[in-house]
Amino acid sequence: MSAIASIDNAAETIEPLARIYGEPMAQLPLDLYIPPDAMAVMLDAFEGPLDLLLYLIRKTNVNVLDIPMAPLTVQYLTYVEAMRSHNLELAADYLVMAAMLIEIKSRMLLPKAKVAEGDEAEDPRAELVRRLIEYEQMKLAAQRLNELPQAERDFDWVEVWVEKSMLRRLPEVNPEDLKNAWRNILGQAKLHTHHLIRREELSVREHMGLILRQLRDNAGFLEFVSLFDPTLGAPVLVVHFLAMLELAREHLLEMTQEDAFTPIYVRLADGRKESGDDA
Repeated sequence: MSAIASIDNAAETIEPLARIYGEPMAQLPLDLYIPPDAMAVMLDAFEGPLDLLLYLIRKTNVNVLDIPMAPLTVQYLTYVEAMRSHNLELAADYLVMAAMLIEIKSRMLLPKAKVAEGDEAEDPRAELVRRLIEYEQMKLAAQRLNELPQAERDFDWVEVWVEKSMLRRLPEVNPEDLKNAWRNILGQAKLHTHHLIRREELSVREHMGLILRQLRDNAGFLEFVSLFDPTLGAPVLVVHFLAMLELAREHLLEMTQEDAFTPIYVRLADGRKESGDDA
């Protein structure tokens, strides 16, 4: 009884082939159909005949400039024959290369033609070697490109909405800043006073023309202080300042300031009044 029990226990410990709905299956169904090609596995996949040739050359560790055609052709034809038994259409390009290999092998068996002294005999493998070297260079370049980070494979794009202002608004010139700038100019003018008393006729229109000319000669943009020459004396500076105010009133120039308490700049305007301005 103990022997029979041990046999039953051993049968229970055998791992079933599969389980269907929790029930163990001891053997495959007799009517199970398995296609002939279901277990066929291609261990190596190549992108074309040159890729296969390059693989065979690197596998046997031979110099691509001195290819042994006989063993290479045998290995190549073996692979093509295996491929043709599975997919004849896929093997078409490989058959063309096989014909080329056989032709090269045949030409190498023929006696070498006589050439003139100093010339080298043409190697039947030269064209094949050139194509293999070019293909290997392109393949390596493609591998290097594939190693570079690619969007949606190695990283994702992140879009951030940034609101940008097309027109930059500059702060308006504070009258107090304009007054202080004018006082500084007057203070410098007092340091260059003259004791010669004479009558001098000064024209506001003339100074308006001088200011416009200065601005045009400097790309239409100057610092407020640079438009005044303290060495000319206070009367000239007063008329010059009045001319600048008149030009601003006629909208021929504008006074701007980058930020509060920064230098004031004067630039040419287009002469048109903005909507809402008083005449």
